[in-house]
Amino acid sequence: MKEYELKYGCNPTQRPARLFMPERDGGAGDFPFEILNGRPGYINFLDALNAWQLVRELRASSGLPAAASFKHVSPAGAAVGRVLPGKLKRAVFSEDIEGLDESLQASAYARARGCDRVSSYGDFAALSDCCDLTTARLLQREVSDGVIAPDFTEEALALLRKKKGGSYNILRMDPSYLPDALERRQVFGIGFEQLRDSAALTREGLSKIVSREKALPEEAVLDLMTALIAAKYTQSNSVCYALDGQTIGVGAGQQSRIHCTRLAGEKAELWFLRQSERVLDLPFLPGIRRAERDNCVDAYLSRDSRELLAEGEWQKHFSSRPEPFTEEEKRDCLRALRGVSLASDAFFPFGDNVKRAAKSGVSYIAEPGGSVRDEDVIEEADRHGMVLIFTGRRLFHH
Repeated sequence: MKEYELKYGCNPTQRPARLFMPERDGGAGDFPFEILNGRPGYINFLDALNAWQLVRELRASSGLPAAASFKHVSPAGAAVGRVLPGKLKRAVFSEDIEGLDESLQASAYARARGCDRVSSYGDFAALSDCCDLTTARLLQREVSDGVIAPDFTEEALALLRKKKGGSYNILRMDPSYLPDALERRQVFGIGFEQLRDSAALTREGLSKIVSREKALPEEAVLDLMTALIAAKYTQSNSVCYALDGQTIGVGAGQQSRIHCTRLAGEKAELWFLRQSERVLDLPFLPGIRRAERDNCVDAYLSRDSRELLAEGEWQKHFSSRPEPFTEEEKRDCLRALRGVSLASDAFFPFGDNVKRAAKSGVSYIAEPGGSVRDEDVIEEADRHGMVLIFTGRRLFHH
């Protein structure tokens, strides 16, 4: 198939709309994917094809199955396949999934979706490896628009084809496909052309350590690579926090870098606090939907949880009224958040980004360098005992 008619473009008013393969040497080829189920839309394809690039590169870098949860052309979360600790399983509502520990692909998606479950609502999932039945079971119970993967087992495909009344979007991607070196687009009738940002991010890019602290453990290398690859496919400006082979906070599409750092840091803190006993033991009513639980947890951890815990409101969600999680209690809990890695898609213009990152447990930072205030940034990193790496490579994505 070389062309596919879409229901509409970004918005229902944008008709007609289509997906097509541009002319290459020898004519237009076929799409590098098959639509196995559903009718994906314009934004679905944008998410799927960007997410596929992320998991493909993360798989190549880590040697592990990878997954991403995309919303509006940025990852809400990305991860490699590692067995989830018990508390994290409970925090992402996957402790009852049979065979989760035996499927690294399923573990990767549980982590990616669990990075920011509120933002992942209605996501497009991407898997680097074959979608097995365990991964399909995870997807089947979440609110999700679709999935792209290189293949699906028969059992997984049969289960996913029943999702959303049979309309769930399922794409099978050709893992050998490579696009042309040049990519093109139009804005307001003007054509743009550039070399595709296809150069892989490698561990060699972490060699220029400019801070006093030089110790870079292997775990931090994995986390920095995960954060860098996630940032590469995130709408700029972007900052990504990572720990244990997964993003734990993504700050995307902000005009100010400090706002990216704050946003990603706040999300990282929420990810960590979700695993606290106070949250894991919330007395939810039987039968409450997963998305409602996510929203309740988000509200409970917000600075103003009074509305959720007000008389007449808490009874809609809980069997008994939870005690408020005070700001002081949260700060005490967050003292245990340490060893976090951070990647920025462009240089830090001021040391305030480093100072804010330190509040969320960041110990390792990778950013391009090149600011006129690099020395201030290095000085701030040294003040906090961080490892600071200048990669020399900007990762803007628009």
